[in-house]
Amino acid sequence: MISVKILITGAKGQLGQEFQKLFQKVKIEYIPTDHEELDITNLKKIREFVKDKNITHIINCAAYNLVDKAEEDWKTAYSVNGLAVKNLAIVANEINAELIHYSTDYVFGGNKNEPYTIYDKPNPINKYGKSKELGERFIQNIANKYYLIRVSWVFGIGNNNFAKKVIQWSKNNEVLKIADDEISAPTYAVDLANATYKLIQEKAYGLYHITNTSCSRYEWAEYILKKINWNRKLERASKDDFNLPAKRPGYSVLDNYGLKETINYEMPTWQNATERFLKELKETGEI
Repeated sequence: MISVKILITGAKGQLGQEFQKLFQKVKIEYIPTDHEELDITNLKKIREFVKDKNITHIINCAAYNLVDKAEEDWKTAYSVNGLAVKNLAIVANEINAELIHYSTDYVFGGNKNEPYTIYDKPNPINKYGKSKELGERFIQNIANKYYLIRVSWVFGIGNNNFAKKVIQWSKNNEVLKIADDEISAPTYAVDLANATYKLIQEKAYGLYHITNTSCSRYEWAEYILKKINWNRKLERASKDDFNLPAKRPGYSVLDNYGLKETINYEMPTWQNATERFLKELKETGEI
């Protein structure tokens, strides 16, 4: 790739960190920003920030991910996941940059019982999902050159995630109850960054689903606990047992159809991804 300069928003998050490692490895110039350096909900500030920087790509790793809090704090969710995406799309067009943005399986309602494809129509059942759908609409209606990538259950070094929470819970509890009726697909940030980079190299704009393979929350937790030799009691529960403010889709597996067909890359299994993640946690001394 010739003369590439990438702006990363949300650079301190799991995916943002993986992109930084990847771009260091392949020697690509990038500018990492988080909300302290760049407020993407403010169009004027983005315009000022990108001025004379010759940015060729904007990778938006920033998101409001507090699913339950979004039920009340929906304006913040809509601003970060919706309006900010509109701002980035406008600016990307103005500087002729490619925009890469991430959405979620939660744009779907969860009542299909077979994997959702890029053809399926969003039908979110909580405010978080609605805020992410708003961002999707803006990017599809405004951006000239975009990659819109839906993901689910993202995990990696950096921020907190379900895999890390399971390890944390295992330290303080004799019994763990995990939902077995919430089924989706873990997405390892390392694999996601690699797949995204391949799409960018191919200049294959459009809508994609990129996840590892599918499992239930219970299966994923069971696998992690076995790998860390936790031998106490794991029990099956229902997602409704936890009485959370936001409704969750029961089945929101994303079908990666279109990815292999475009870049000839198949995402590894969730077991393989989890094993590599646990190895990474050991190496960094987190477990």
